[in-house]
Amino acid sequence: MRLTEAAAERIKAVMAKADRPIAAVRVGVKNGGCAGMSYYMEYAENIDPRDEVIEDKGVRILVDPKAVLFLLGTEMDYRVEKLSAQFVFNNPNQTAACGCGESVQIEPASGEAVSGIQ
Repeated sequence: MRLTEAAAERIKAVMAKADRPIAAVRVGVKNGGCAGMSYYMEYAENIDPRDEVIEDKGVRILVDPKAVLFLLGTEMDYRVEKLSAQFVFNNPNQTAACGCGESVQIEPASGEAVSGIQ
């Protein structure tokens, strides 16, 4: 997983305004929505030893261990448009999305893709 400059800057700004000490931002996927899964982000006060720790552009991201295969190769961006501002996940494992954009279908990365990562 990697971040665009816009996503890294927004995460830094949000973490700086947190009302408690934050170790990182945890990212994952959960079941739900009309397409079957949705992305989530949350503050992480502690790092779970099972988390995948990613440092990119001065930001520490924790990937929930249950989501690692679903998020391999994903780029997280932050987009500001006329009526919205949001984090966007550009995920090569995503096979479909619902019309409202709140949920997605994601296939886990194949074993071949995983074995090539060091």
